[in-house]
Amino acid sequence: MSANQAKLAITVLKWVLGIVILAEAVIFVLPGAAHDFARTGLPGFIRLLLGWGEIIGCILLLIPPTAIRGAWLLVGVFTLAIVLHLLHGMHNVGNLVIYTAVAWAVAIGDKN
Repeated sequence: MSANQAKLAITVLKWVLGIVILAEAVIFVLPGAAHDFARTGLPGFIRLLLGWGEIIGCILLLIPPTAIRGAWLLVGVFTLAIVLHLLHGMHNVGNLVIYTAVAWAVAIGDKN
């Protein structure tokens, strides 16, 4: 793979992750998501913390000078979400693992 192909691949990953997670995070922080989240037994501020962490991470990710910081923030938020899911007996973390891997690949591969 050439350097240009690698850079294009990281750019595509960055934009896909940023747009998909931003859309999901906005829905997650809206009041309509509170009812579903309440069934987890976690305090409501956790939903807002994770959701706003994702939104901030995505915004940073989509701005070239701050993309690496945004990717690392997303790695942290996704890791926290994985841990919370597992601690509460929710083992459906496949998507979160994939999102974490993509954010990590962007964080180490984005040379701006």
